[in-house]
Amino acid sequence: MQNNSEIVFVLQGLNDSLTNRQIYFTVALTSYLFTIFVNLILIATICLEKALHEPIYIFLCNLCLNGICGASSFYPKLLHDLLADSHVVTYTGCLTQLFVVYSYVFCEFTSLTVMAYDRYLAICKPLQYQTVMTMQRVAQLLLLTWSFSMLESGVGLGLTMSLPLCGRNIPKIFCTNWEVVKLSCIDTTVNNIYGFVLMFSHVSQTALIGVSYTHLVRASLRLHSNRRKFIQTCLPHLITLLVFTSSLVFDIMYSRYGSSTLQVLQNALAAEFLVVPPLINPIIYGINLHQIRSRILQNFTHKPHS
Repeated sequence: MQNNSEIVFVLQGLNDSLTNRQIYFTVALTSYLFTIFVNLILIATICLEKALHEPIYIFLCNLCLNGICGASSFYPKLLHDLLADSHVVTYTGCLTQLFVVYSYVFCEFTSLTVMAYDRYLAICKPLQYQTVMTMQRVAQLLLLTWSFSMLESGVGLGLTMSLPLCGRNIPKIFCTNWEVVKLSCIDTTVNNIYGFVLMFSHVSQTALIGVSYTHLVRASLRLHSNRRKFIQTCLPHLITLLVFTSSLVFDIMYSRYGSSTLQVLQNALAAEFLVVPPLINPIIYGINLHQIRSRILQNFTHKPHS
């Protein structure tokens, strides 16, 4: 049994998929650049327009920033491997990727929960909204979102680092905690229990979002103005939640119970939660939110917004 720090993991996900590596590289690079571009456009629009310095847009800006972090934890290494003859990653590099990937996942869940809470206050408690959702409260929620997510990821990483490893082959195109834990030489019950704790935590967050939306739907059915707010701000949020959750659950289920299939398809399914949400979130919000859409069009066409 060797020292963990001396391990160099072999990423086996690309071994059978490099016949057309130039095509894959071009597609991946285009996707990464476009993801960064659309997220930065939304962030810049919100930051530069004082009229958009409202809680919901600040939380959206945070969601886009997290999307950039998630995409950047995956694409650079993939782009390097697509042009390399060997696909390896050091122990430190693998753990660093683990930390960033899982921080992104946890931050996404917490951000969506905070945004659901914001929409609940705005639509169901409009008279209390300005009093409760102050800039100080917004800053506190953002700090909670990032610190809680990094704490969750850090504890999991610490448990993984404590495991002596007896293998070095990872059957994916990037490092995941599950695949590293499976390489352990000893019992991983503690890691599995912590995994269930995390699952319970995020199921609870999903339940809170569900409760918020139950109240939101009722409020939108009572008043036409609430219905418009729901369509403009809550519907994009709901689509984002469904896309991210389904992508993540599908990857988890496939990693544990999926059967062998085409390597290209396996890679696409494994990376979906790191590729799709960061790409479509700013597009969904940019299209549905009139305030953002009009200012983006104004900036690109130099025409006054209506």
